[in-house]
Amino acid sequence: MSPAGRGPERRPASQPAHGPLPAQPLKLPSAGRTAAYLVLFVLGAVVGGAGALVQAAWFPGGLLLALAGAAGLFLGGTQALRSRGGAVAGAAGWLIAVLLLTASRPEGDFLFAAGAGSYLFLLGGMAVAVVCATLGRVRQPDARDARLGE
Repeated sequence: MSPAGRGPERRPASQPAHGPLPAQPLKLPSAGRTAAYLVLFVLGAVVGGAGALVQAAWFPGGLLLALAGAAGLFLGGTQALRSRGGAVAGAAGWLIAVLLLTASRPEGDFLFAAGAGSYLFLLGGMAVAVVCATLGRVRQPDARDARLGE
């Protein structure tokens, strides 16, 4: 019903019945951007593996160094690609590498001990990834800001 109560509400012809359409159509990223995401993914795996070794070797300093390296990668990926996808690509590589390193082998060997440092590295790295993806600057549209009346 319309606000006046005189029948069904009418929509303009430009607005579809199911809601507004997205502002821009979705399209695949360019080949260069895809390669950059792949490089960030591999760097994330390398930083995750190196951090797993460093955080246990020099406990308080190594943990901070490993988390700082992860933060640098995630925030650097966001800045380099000017999108949150840069942080997500690095974080995905980091997470996969760290999760693969936490699994024990048939011989009984494992890389992460059941100590506070290992858990701080795992949870801290995930928190750093979320913070860097959230707070990183994202790409803005190229057009000027449009304000009514100006």
